[in-house]
Amino acid sequence: MASIQPLDAYGISRERGFLCSHDADKVALPSMLDPAVEMAMNLPHLIVTGRVRELLARLPVIDLAAFCKTATDHQIRKAFVHYTFMVQSYVWGEPEAPTSLPKCLALPCWQLADALDQKPLLTYSSYVLDNWAKVDTDRPVDLSNVYMIQPFLSGADEAWFVLVHVAIEARAGDMLATIPELIAACTAEDADAIKAALQRLSVGWDDVNAIFDRMPERCDPYIYFNRVRPYIHGWKDNPALGDGLIYEGVPQGKGKPQAFRGQTGSQSSIVPTMDALFGISHADDPLRHYLDELHAYRPVGHRRFIEDVRAVSNVRDWVGQSEDSAIRQLYNDNVLKLARFRTRHLEYAATYINKQSKGGPGNDTEVGTGGTPFMKYLKKHRDEAQAHLLDVSPPRAAE
Repeated sequence: MASIQPLDAYGISRERGFLCSHDADKVALPSMLDPAVEMAMNLPHLIVTGRVRELLARLPVIDLAAFCKTATDHQIRKAFVHYTFMVQSYVWGEPEAPTSLPKCLALPCWQLADALDQKPLLTYSSYVLDNWAKVDTDRPVDLSNVYMIQPFLSGADEAWFVLVHVAIEARAGDMLATIPELIAACTAEDADAIKAALQRLSVGWDDVNAIFDRMPERCDPYIYFNRVRPYIHGWKDNPALGDGLIYEGVPQGKGKPQAFRGQTGSQSSIVPTMDALFGISHADDPLRHYLDELHAYRPVGHRRFIEDVRAVSNVRDWVGQSEDSAIRQLYNDNVLKLARFRTRHLEYAATYINKQSKGGPGNDTEVGTGGTPFMKYLKKHRDEAQAHLLDVSPPRAAE
């Protein structure tokens, strides 16, 4: 029977949520990776030359098979951040998309992804979760105390876009830690503990939504669309890349194009975890299948947490049978605030993408970085969440 393990078994903490538990800026990589790290950190200078592919192709082929067997998880994840940024820069750093990725990028990226059970391109984890550091180590993780480690072009708009997500993930940590407590309280039928947990989650949503509201402060829609978004697309259902990208020198690819979804905030595990907790389901259609597909792009531990929460959560059932209208209202408050988060995402998608001037084939205003008709996708899941509100009036006893 499924059960929820201690948070650290999933790579989660109350203080940092789904963010990496280690200080990524302090992770040392072996000297053999120096050329890759130096090249990656120079991307802001290389991309603007207009010949970033030529420059990236000069990298030596660094076979990381042995490294992946002996390195720590922290080292593998740090190397993955650098390589995935170079992979994205090679593909999207010049006007016309290539048909293949050179071995010097393809092989190590594939090896690192395989070691992490991830996909061999930029994912939300390598873009956000593992790509930040504190300014002052003795202060908490929030927007006043974090910076982005690995950039594409660099600049305030790019950093702010990532760091708003970092701050949201950190604030959600306390909410994630509250989940096992809420489920346990429902099992024990402890109404007071259930109220306290639901209230804690509700306050957490207020803070998360307040952080999300700050996106426009330092991330301009035009700059985002033209200088940030182009580099985070994938190569599945992308008009510019057809069937995908050939990973040269990778035996598993067999010389055939490989198609993978691009980095997207929908790869964050916060919302699907809350859907699992509150018993929110989505209709079986192509957009639901896309949501299920994204699950494989999350870190392994985060996938297991979502699966375990969904398997054991008794929250909706318990609240639905409760005669305490205050508890039912608290449940609804959480569902509405979750829907508000989705609504804000939808509003940003319209402002930052849909209303921008038409981009090129690789940066389409109608296609999300994950390769979907995102406006329809976001509206659908927002509406489905709202449809799960409970009648605040207690259930009537059978006569």
